[in-house]
Amino acid sequence: MFLRATIRKKDGKEHRYFSVVENRRVGGNRVVQRHVLYLGEINSSQELAWRKSIEVLEEGSSQPRSLSLFAEDRCDQILPEESVVRLRLSELSLCRPRQWGACWLALRLWQELELGEFWGARLQPSRKGTAWNQVLFVLVAYRLIEPGSEWRLHRDWFGRTALADLLGADAALADPHVLYGCHDRLLAHKEALFSHLVGRWRDLFNVSYEVLLYDLTSTYFESDPPFDEDDKRRYGYSRDHRPDCVQIIIALIVTPEGLPLAYEVLPGNTADSTTLRTFLAKIERQYGKAQRVWCMDRGIPTEAVLEEMRQSDPPVQYLVGTPKGRLNRFEQALAGQSWQVARPGVQVKLLPEEGEQVKLLPEEGELYVFAESADRIAKERSMRRRQLKWLWARLAKLRMMKLGRDALLIKLGNAQSKAPAGWRLIDIQVGAQDATLSYQLNRDRLRKVRRREGRYLLRTNLTETDPAKLWNYYLQLVQVEEAFRTLKSDLAIRPIFHRNEARIEAHVFVAFLAYCLYVTLGRRLKSLAPGLTARSALEKFAAVQMVDVHVPTTDGRHLQLTRYTQPEPEMKLLLERLQLTLPAQPPPKITARQLTAAQTV
Repeated sequence: MFLRATIRKKDGKEHRYFSVVENRRVGGNRVVQRHVLYLGEINSSQELAWRKSIEVLEEGSSQPRSLSLFAEDRCDQILPEESVVRLRLSELSLCRPRQWGACWLALRLWQELELGEFWGARLQPSRKGTAWNQVLFVLVAYRLIEPGSEWRLHRDWFGRTALADLLGADAALADPHVLYGCHDRLLAHKEALFSHLVGRWRDLFNVSYEVLLYDLTSTYFESDPPFDEDDKRRYGYSRDHRPDCVQIIIALIVTPEGLPLAYEVLPGNTADSTTLRTFLAKIERQYGKAQRVWCMDRGIPTEAVLEEMRQSDPPVQYLVGTPKGRLNRFEQALAGQSWQVARPGVQVKLLPEEGEQVKLLPEEGELYVFAESADRIAKERSMRRRQLKWLWARLAKLRMMKLGRDALLIKLGNAQSKAPAGWRLIDIQVGAQDATLSYQLNRDRLRKVRRREGRYLLRTNLTETDPAKLWNYYLQLVQVEEAFRTLKSDLAIRPIFHRNEARIEAHVFVAFLAYCLYVTLGRRLKSLAPGLTARSALEKFAAVQMVDVHVPTTDGRHLQLTRYTQPEPEMKLLLERLQLTLPAQPPPKITARQLTAAQTV
């Protein structure tokens, strides 16, 4: 195996993407390359670490050695007769192949966060012996590895996995009534779980909680709206572009490393600006008052809440984005300020402000940070040019078509939906009586847009903070967006198959737990195997299967060996990088000898 780099130019910048590739010899004395691991963009030190791991793996590989197996006619002189088990090797069979590797990895992550002990103390077994903590792990592992409905878990998925072997249990864990009953026992322990996770992540990753990132998302239901006035499924602003469906809002707080601290399920018609005050009180009540910095996107805080944050004792520090339209208000004052380099490719201007009057001398109060990123300028300009180029060509085609006025308006509407940024830069006119189309570029609007591409206006009360820190704090908001993308894509929080509102919230709770395992794996990969994603690692581990090897004996018994398959070279490389050791194979089992009728007499 070796590292292969692929060079690609994007937005005027050269990117190097790395992969682990294996050479394999095939027929005709040819060699083909097999893609093993995709690492993405990694730095030089990470590249060197991967090369050393590959070298160690190849140097430490042992030569295969032959072992002797004794069939029924080959062991007469080996041991005394009563100690010999004669095997019918010709009748050996392999039974029940099932997925083992990803389930074992999920269990390791579960144990690493000490969730077994946490839930074992809170979810006591039922009178019938149902181990609710194990049922919860099955639900979380299912959401992490191959998410779907609880009915599919019961009917199909659990039997195709080695979870019963790993937990020392049976198929009763996947009974549908047990799965739904587990949902009813979870929400009472939500606050205790948040406190437990904070401690574990502090121990595992030495995480400080000085900066908190706060944002909201929505998830919708393809069902009839509920009639209960207290139900949280409501129509509202849909971030999934489905205003025709009822939805719920999920508010989430994460650290800059992407580790979630708390979440809340809110009614679907909740306005973003009404949620912050509740969460501020929630965090202070659970974790106490401390010097924390709250990073938020525009639209979440109101002026009244920001004033409360400034006047609290001690003041709650914040950094919040502002609409680009507010640049009109400060454009003249900003023009007289000098740029400060925050980091290569990023420069900022600082503008103190108090009340409605802009001042140029630092005073206690708020600070406006005007940031310009060269990379963001290139990216946003490239996106705008692409849309504008496509839209201009599309309008030229529409002008040549012989269409009725209604048909032309429909096609113009479709073009607007595909290129909204380009549409705002073109003045378009359609004849009132006929279907004549005319359009021209609005150059004044284009110049205004060009000036604001890659530029952001931030608002903060961190008047003593370095501008580079302020910019980095705001960039970390992408971690919240990444968490929402993971919940909606990799963990498939939607569709939600429950009708009962309490179980809907429990479904979100299970998805939250699965995300905790997912992000814990991601943190391990970032430090030990950079370039790999949590999803790609789970897919690699899922290739390790478990099978039951059955060998009949000459005296009517069966020898059963439950074995997981040996990992492939790329899997060994991943285990070595993650500093994981697979457990010992389970011990063999042999059925008791059945006495014949003559022996029983």
